[in-house]
Amino acid sequence: MDQYTPEYTKEQLTEMITGKLQRNFGCTVETANNNHMFKACALVLRDIMSRHRMATNNEIWEKQQRQVHYLSLEFLMGRSLEKNAYNLGLLDTLREVLEDMGFSASDLFESEPDAGLGNGGLGRLAACYLDSMTTLEIPATGYSICYELGIFKQKIVEGKQVELADNWLGLGDAWLIPKMEETEEVRFGGQIVDSWDEHGVNHPEHVGYTAVLAIPRDMKIAGYQTKHTNTLRLWDAKSPLPVDMSLYSRGEYLKAVEQQAMAEVIAKVLYPDDNHYEGKSLRLKQQYFFVSATIQSITRKHKAQYGTLRNFARKHVIQINDTHPTLVIPELMRILMDQEGYGWDEAWHIVTDSVCYTNHTVLAEALERWPQKLIEDLLPRIWQILKEIAARYQQELERRYGSDMGKIAHMAIIWGGEVRMANLCVCACQAINGVSALHSEILKRDVFRDAYQAEPNKFKNVTNGIDHRRWLSQINPRLDALIKDCAGEDRYLLHPEALRDFEKSKDDQSVLQRLETIKLENKRRFASYVARESGIILNTDAIFDVQVKRLHEYKRQLLNVLHIIHLYQTLQDNPNMEFTPQTFLFGAKAAPGYHIAKEIIQLINSLAAQINGDPVCKDKLQMVFLENYRVSLAEKLMPASEISEQISTAGKEASGTGNMKFMMNGALTIGTLDGANVEMHQQLGDENIFLFGLTTEQVNQRKREGYRPHDIYLHNPALKRVLDQLTTGFSDGVSYSDLTQRLLFGEGGSQADEYMLLADFDSYCAAHQRALTAYGDRRLWNQMSLINIARSGIFAADRSIRDYARDIWHVPTRK
Repeated sequence: MDQYTPEYTKEQLTEMITGKLQRNFGCTVETANNNHMFKACALVLRDIMSRHRMATNNEIWEKQQRQVHYLSLEFLMGRSLEKNAYNLGLLDTLREVLEDMGFSASDLFESEPDAGLGNGGLGRLAACYLDSMTTLEIPATGYSICYELGIFKQKIVEGKQVELADNWLGLGDAWLIPKMEETEEVRFGGQIVDSWDEHGVNHPEHVGYTAVLAIPRDMKIAGYQTKHTNTLRLWDAKSPLPVDMSLYSRGEYLKAVEQQAMAEVIAKVLYPDDNHYEGKSLRLKQQYFFVSATIQSITRKHKAQYGTLRNFARKHVIQINDTHPTLVIPELMRILMDQEGYGWDEAWHIVTDSVCYTNHTVLAEALERWPQKLIEDLLPRIWQILKEIAARYQQELERRYGSDMGKIAHMAIIWGGEVRMANLCVCACQAINGVSALHSEILKRDVFRDAYQAEPNKFKNVTNGIDHRRWLSQINPRLDALIKDCAGEDRYLLHPEALRDFEKSKDDQSVLQRLETIKLENKRRFASYVARESGIILNTDAIFDVQVKRLHEYKRQLLNVLHIIHLYQTLQDNPNMEFTPQTFLFGAKAAPGYHIAKEIIQLINSLAAQINGDPVCKDKLQMVFLENYRVSLAEKLMPASEISEQISTAGKEASGTGNMKFMMNGALTIGTLDGANVEMHQQLGDENIFLFGLTTEQVNQRKREGYRPHDIYLHNPALKRVLDQLTTGFSDGVSYSDLTQRLLFGEGGSQADEYMLLADFDSYCAAHQRALTAYGDRRLWNQMSLINIARSGIFAADRSIRDYARDIWHVPTRK
């Protein structure tokens, strides 16, 4: 692609927006409201990207380029107006146009709802990767479901999380282009009738099924400084059957629209709870719906171009993002055999040459296993294919391991009435990767040990990365300006490794002073936002210590809370002690069915209410839970943060990406040697990160030797006092004795202190002390902050995508 220069002047952009207002909304600049103006701007940018996409499509077709298809049930896109304008080189022009028209650009950007089509890190990673794939000019498409309701809006009522519906499509659908002519049909239920021809070939016929239409709604993805444009295809679900008017006329209104409702529920809500049969059934429907529609669409277009699917693997690579899209494997087999008439071996060869799998977790409960009966009933033909894959794989395992049923049982695809998705990926995929060096090693030596020993070349590592243009340049413009002044203008935006040149300024006092001033301005800006939103006044003279991420026990928000209780008790004992002011900020959503996580949110709010209301803590200790944590809130918070809490139990976090965003914005990490923290430590050395806690090996060893948290409780007076306070509760009168019980003795079959909070408590407190000592030396702290920024380039998504392109996808990238 040619070097990209902005195509539109201020006058042209003004004319295009004015035209959209008139044609689409029947209003002028003077009569338009904020919603009209937002949609007009979005439609103008969408038109520009659509034109670019047509040119990109032509180039892919003419050059017969290999395409990447990135399948993920989550894409946490956040807001798009500012991001798209930035990538198109039109952000400053758009701001000027809006201000001249009498609209506040920042208010307009702020009015856009987050496209919250994901729960957390997995979906945000997919969004960052789409941006990098496009910027690096890789022909790529993302695929997911067009959820009507994204991740819930979180409301805190009396300290507890309440989930509200998040209807993002009101304004968000301005970005979506329906492609009715590319609708696919997905079939559920029914039976398979075998039909053998005279050559002994079976032509299975699917009868008695329920059909659901998958309608594509495409979101265009702009790259940075390139006209190359990719697509995120979101599938919407509709029934092919019209409303039964005879039922309607008899007054049976609900029955008349029942088929529509049954179909449309598939795309209604992001991930239903799956702790009951109906939830499991709907999740499986969602997964099959989106992979079936996707692979039908890809194969249809391929055949239109090449007339055959025999060269499919040379022209396409399918990346499975976690186990959710795994059914793409049997679905592609179904198309190749049932529709194209290929034999098993030829079809399997094509599938195994085109599908790759990224594992995102070592937690056993997150490696999906589906009840066999559910798949038999919902997907009868897929079940037949799965049985055949499983039987052939089991024969291979028996040849490999003889009568070692332990290994065979561990690696089997169907076992004990369950279908194991991760094992299906290991069997069928040509490449399997973890998402940090530590995580990939754990996959090799533990989770998939036997498979790795049999086929070591399949296993790779690609450490996660973040969109540094969004998470540094766009959200922290003053820091961006400082880096450009010190490190060669904007070279780092396309070459993140150039951030390293910033380190040459680490001894320049004027640069360090500017860095400190920028951080303070960002803290004040964030504090004024929080005051506007919630009425809470943050102490900007205190160090901002931040833990924001999905709430899960292994991420150990509870350890953070235990330390804050300890600080509070210390302050109560000696109110006049020397005390570095500290503001602890939390942001987290708990899965609606995850009761312990929801209780920890309530605990955070209980403790915060007591601390913030106690005169002893005034201007010293503050604790705030930030309601409804989401991408747009993170974009305001990251530039203001000073300490980043990355404190998961070693060996549990696959990678983490929040840790990278904090590092890139100059926050210093208090963390365990877990996930990508390990590689951050390699970049930073001991002196620029505050490590604590057991290593993965030490965690495993303590568990093997018999970990007894109650003994720690009995022999550590400070910790005992903290846990006793937890049992008693705080000023709201709520006791958290069940959390104490869980830590000391275990509960409901869980191990006592399963995530080793008590084992790491003293070490964690000591790490905080080291951090506060460093914070007191302003020159030292600012140098450490600068070094963190300068060495963060390796954690850019551009580097990750180049790794995928070189080692897994085998596609070229922009130089």
